[in-house]
Parts: sequence; C-alpha cells; structure tokens
Amino acid sequence: AARRGGKTRRRLERFAALRGAAARPGQLWDAVLLTAADTAQAGAFREQLEEKLRRGELPRGIRYLVCADPPGPRIGNGGSTLHALRCLEEQFGDQWTSFTVLLIHSGGYSQRLPNASALGKIFTALPLGDPLLQMLELKLAMYIDFPRHMKPGVLITCSDDIELYSTAVTETITFDKPGFTALAHPSDLAVGTTHGVFVLDPCSFSGKGGLEYASCLRFLHKPDVETMRESGAVCVRGDCPQLSSAGNCSDLGKALECVYTDSVFYMDHSTAKLLLTFYKQLGTLCCEIDAYGDFLQALGPAATPDYTKNTSNVTREGSGLVAMRQQLYQLLQGTALNVIVLNNSQFYHIGTTQEYLFHFTAESRLRVELGLQPVAFSIVPATAKSSGGSSIMQSILEPGCVIGQGSVIEYSRIGAEVSLGNSSIVSGSEINFSVEIPSDCFLSSVSVRINDRVQYVTIVFGVGDNLKQSVKSLSDIHCLRFFGASFPQCLHLWGMEASEQLFSCEDTRLGLWTASIFPVCSTRGDSVRMSLQMVNSVQHMSPFKLSGFQLLSVEEMLAYKDVEDMLKFRKQIYDEICLQRQKV
Repeated sequence: AARRGGKTRRRLERFAALRGAAARPGQLWDAVLLTAADTAQAGAFREQLEEKLRRGELPRGIRYLVCADPPGPRIGNGGSTLHALRCLEEQFGDQWTSFTVLLIHSGGYSQRLPNASALGKIFTALPLGDPLLQMLELKLAMYIDFPRHMKPGVLITCSDDIELYSTAVTETITFDKPGFTALAHPSDLAVGTTHGVFVLDPCSFSGKGGLEYASCLRFLHKPDVETMRESGAVCVRGDCPQLSSAGNCSDLGKALECVYTDSVFYMDHSTAKLLLTFYKQLGTLCCEIDAYGDFLQALGPAATPDYTKNTSNVTREGSGLVAMRQQLYQLLQGTALNVIVLNNSQFYHIGTTQEYLFHFTAESRLRVELGLQPVAFSIVPATAKSSGGSSIMQSILEPGCVIGQGSVIEYSRIGAEVSLGNSSIVSGSEINFSVEIPSDCFLSSVSVRINDRVQYVTIVFGVGDNLKQSVKSLSDIHCLRFFGASFPQCLHLWGMEASEQLFSCEDTRLGLWTASIFPVCSTRGDSVRMSLQMVNSVQHMSPFKLSGFQLLSVEEMLAYKDVEDMLKFRKQIYDEICLQRQKV
C-alpha cells in the first residue's frame, strides 16, 4: 500500500505539471471521449470541459470529445462503445486509425449518487488538488503513462472507479498486442461475484512481482463462487497484503484464495474497426449490451456461447438481447484476450452514497493512498466546528457553523447558524438560515429552467434510501422508504394523494426517482428550507403541506436542469475562495 501511495503521488505531481500546458505529440492521448446518455447530458459535459480548458485545469493538445447515445431505447455501455467508435470515424475519417483514445463511459444517471446526476459522474469532485480535481483529471493522472506504450486503439474505462497500482521501475504496462488487453487485480471471491473474473492460464503467470503478462482462457461476468471454482479462476496466493482492504481478505500470512477481477480494457485499432463495421451493418441497436459481459465473454480459447442465454445479471432484458450476444460471439470468437496482471493493485468504486462517504471521510485505504484532504480548495474559518473525518470541497463555511463527523460538503455555502449531522452529504446548496440538518441526510440543490426562468429544487433523501428501487403498481408503494418511513405515510404527512399522476415516468416504474415531491422555489436557500421541512415532517410525524408548490421528481429535475446556472454558482464560490486567499 505504501508503494502504491508513493507511485500514485508521483503520477498526480506529473499530471499537475501538465494542467493548462500543451502536451507534446505522443505524450498524452490523441483523444479523450466521454459518452453521454442523451444530447442534454452531452451539452452539460461540453460546457464543463470548456470551463476546465478556460481555467487551465486540463492539459491542452488533446481532443476532448463528447458522444451522446442515439435517441430511442437504452443501449448500455457496450452500445455506447460501438456508437462512440462511429462518432470517431464521422469526425476524423481515416485519421482516427492512428489515434490512442481514452473512452470513458459517463452516460449513467447516477441514481445511487444523485449529487453527480445533474452534471455527471465523471465530474465528481475529489478532496484533492488546487484547484480541485474531479474524476476526469484523476483518470488522466492515473493513466498518464499508458498512451506512450500503446499502439493505436481504444482504452475503455468507467467514470466511477479508481485503479491504483504499483510496478517496479523496470516494469512497463504496454498495450501493443492484437485483440483485447485487460488489466487484472487480485480480489477476494466475494468481490469476484460483482465483477468480471479472468480464468488465467496457470502456466502463464506466477502471482509474484508487480506486473505479469498472462494469457486468459476465458472471462466470467459476475460469476457465483461455485462457477469460479469449477472454471479454475480461483488462485491460491501466499502473503497477499493487497487483499486486506475493505471487502478483501484480511488474514495475512496464510495462503489466500483470490480471483483476478477486471477494470479497464484496451482494444487495438483493427478490433475496434471490426466492431464498428458490425455496428454499421446492424443499423439500429434495440437492446442494452454490456461492454464487459458481452464483448469479453466471447474471448479466449475456452469461451463457449452458453453465457449468451444467461440473462440473470441483466437489469432490463431488451428484445433481441440473446440474438445480439450470439452475433457478437460469432464476430469475436477466436480474438485474443491478453491480461496484464497487476499484483500490487487495488480497484475502488465510488458510485454509491455509502462508498462515497466511506472513501472520502473514513480512514479508508483510498483516502491514504490518494492523499485525500479533509479540506480541499475551501474557506473554513477556525471557528467553524468540523468534527474529524469530514470532507469539505470548494465550499465556503461561515464562522460558528458545526459540521458532523463523516460528512461531505461540496460546492456549497454554509451559514453561521447551520449544524450538520454525521454522515451527511450537502452539494451545490446555499444554507443561510438557522437549521439543524439531521445525520444520514443527502441534500443536493439543482438549478432548473421552467418557462424560461431559472428556479431551484433541492433533492433530499436518507443516504441509505434506494432511489433505484421501483414498483409496478400503486398498491406496492408501501415498499418504498423515505428516511426510514413508508412512502404512503410521508405522502399523508405532506397532504398528498398517491396516484399515477404523482410519478413522472411514462412506464410503470414507480419509485423515489420518479416521484414528483420536491418543491420548486425562487432561491436556492428557499428550496433547501422547504426540502428540510419535508424531512422534519417525516422525522417528527408532523404535517407539512406541499400544496401550492410546483413539484418535480428527480427525473424531471434532470430534464429541466440549467447547467449554466449551476456552473455559475460554482464559479462564484471559486472566485470568492481565490479572492479571500489573496487577502490572507
């Protein structure tokens, strides 16, 4: 872990020196491409990229691109990959055949971490850097050496995970083989059940040293433990310290069982071209395909087409999914899957409120290895009472406010008479009145434009509430929980009727994400006040009438979001922090 931390800091320092500077040809990526769910999200991403380039927060000399998924049914990150290849060809013609491309899947709606919903997970702030780093810059920093050791092709990654790794000075991560090349990380078997797992050829690697190039017999997608054992994916290792972090083996010194799990993968240009030709012949994609499960499971000498019919891990099975998988299997069968085993590496995911709070505020290994700060690019007076383990990012706190243990504040102004409980998240908010915000509270303000007027809505939930959960009929909405209370009980307290019209979705997905319950207000502060009164009403079982307000669901907020106004608020905070620092 200490070695990983040291290597990580050096990568961050090298990246910091490149921020705002022009990269030399071949030094960094030829293109960095973000996928987006739709044209509205793509617009939000482009605005943020332009702002970053204006401020000198990104290296220059790279083509930063955004590619929106086509309208119509959702196509999954596999479909987004195919569509992104098409975007590259449309924009650059044959020129892209010589490019090294970083493709970051960023098109989710972040239902499990809603403070990233409006502006995108790839723009999630990290308590690090001056000015603040976001996930995009961290990706560029962690992969800083890759482009120089890569043949033309595409490296594919997600926007809410972090891979930290250490290799010896003489070891180089090289992406130069035909077909696919994936990074692999040692993980315990429980982690393997939620990831992709490589069945490595035992003759091709030893499990020792920092880095090994291994051949992969086949790839398993979210397998159960029995399948891992039967297929030969389970390895026994000796002293295995990198498996001792959260969720990983902790009984050191013994022979430990582990599997090698996936994160990022590369495909050379000819393989990318093969997939692009397939996509163009297809015309329209009508189902969600997975870049990991549906591409990688077709690879390796021991791959079989059995997985094509297994839809147990699929959230929504689209029409023609099995047929599409079979076509991909036929297309990719026999293509090589090379694996770069990073024995001293760790994969972290920060896509949920619980993971976000744990990694940013607890003494997590990620916090130590990345050097995350309790206060990053913020104004926090000595008289503001901040408990241990909190995380404050690009925010201004007034003297006298109280911040509870394990809470995160980002892009916000917190007034003198605010008391924030433990393990809470406050994002994009202005709280300038006397209030006690409860523990385990999620609070995020969103600017919306309705009838050409900017107004404000504040999302509020318990950090443990499940925004992805939905039911199909009104008779089942008692299964939904808001701050520990049943949803019908909350509606009763707010003077609202449970009806189909309450939910914004067109199909039968009734859940907290689609419930139109949040009042639209003329100021940020008022919207926070109203949303906190809703919570207070539920916690004390006292009525608080929402009649008279225009109400939006989170889904509707994202449709009406005003990115420009949200970025303007962040810039005001940014400028004020710079100004106050100059005075010191």
